[in-house]
Amino acid sequence: MPAPFEIEVEELDSRRKAGDDALVLDVREAWEYELCAIDGSLHIPMSGLPGRVAELPKDRDIVVVCHHGGRSAQVTMWLRSQGFGRAINLDGGVDAWARRIDPNMKVY
Repeated sequence: MPAPFEIEVEELDSRRKAGDDALVLDVREAWEYELCAIDGSLHIPMSGLPGRVAELPKDRDIVVVCHHGGRSAQVTMWLRSQGFGRAINLDGGVDAWARRIDPNMKVY
């Protein structure tokens, strides 16, 4: 069964609290990642991903994150075209995470 294309921040939060080993891949620019990031996420800016795609696992879910979900949706589609069938977009991005999960996280 293929992974869903997108998940909500609440689902990612509950999966992480339950010990799910999904990789959170943050594709924002370095300055954005320095402002705020989901704990434990792997930072590879969107522009650098083609050169680093071999670092990603194909045997676990990869939840792709950006600011609001637009860039990460593009990356999710690209990853799926590269054979990463378990790539999933985080709906609303870090902005939704900050507003609905982690009120201490900076928003921008």
